[in-house]
Amino acid sequence: MYYTTGFRRDEIQDLVAIVYEQDQRDATEARLSWPPVLGLFWSVVITLAYLRGNRVQWGLAETYGVSQSTVSRAIAGVTPLLAQALRSVVPTAEELRADRQYIIDGTLLPCWSWAAVPGLWSGKHRTTGVVVQVAATLEGQLSWISDPTPGSRHDLYCLDQSGALDHLATYPPIGDKGYIGRGMLTPFKKPPGRELLDWQKTFNKSLNHTRATIERVIAHIKTWKVLHADYRRPYATFKTTISAVIGLIFYTLT
Repeated sequence: MYYTTGFRRDEIQDLVAIVYEQDQRDATEARLSWPPVLGLFWSVVITLAYLRGNRVQWGLAETYGVSQSTVSRAIAGVTPLLAQALRSVVPTAEELRADRQYIIDGTLLPCWSWAAVPGLWSGKHRTTGVVVQVAATLEGQLSWISDPTPGSRHDLYCLDQSGALDHLATYPPIGDKGYIGRGMLTPFKKPPGRELLDWQKTFNKSLNHTRATIERVIAHIKTWKVLHADYRRPYATFKTTISAVIGLIFYTLT
């Protein structure tokens, strides 16, 4: 079970309790948000397996001995409950500490291309998806993940929309060249017609070495394969799925 979900059985049981409590808070009438044939425990297991491995629903159906539609109902029912129940453990931009220095970078979460959803194409990544901003400490501790914005938007736009920089004036965060112009510590760009000075090259090398930390943090986030490979479910469910995974990531850090 651990190798398909990333959680031990006792940890899954804790999540089951959290999901059940959230369902009871949300319920307006007697109903179940998960298929009765599976029950809540196995619905949570299947949802975690889907999120962790981005597994095809037919494959999950074969593994757990149910129909594809049952798997689909389990994922559709449990994912929003996870997202809502774990919101309290997800840090907001306002919670970034003014007395800490952070490294910030953006990353694309790929998805299918929908004709009805313009603005998903990212020229930088040459595919469709949504962009999130990620902040980590210099020691590599994940500290914050922004809400997603369409993939066509530049990292600067996404960061401005998040409001994160409003709280980080004391110690300017570190970023790549895409963040030039926002008071962050960024590498020097090569000027037209000449090379960088030696001290500028040394500064860039040191800064890029520090920035490697955020790349490792993002790689860890994308061990949740639903954020790494093309998202296949309807686009309207993507933001909720991202919220659920972010909640699970921070839940494991608490």
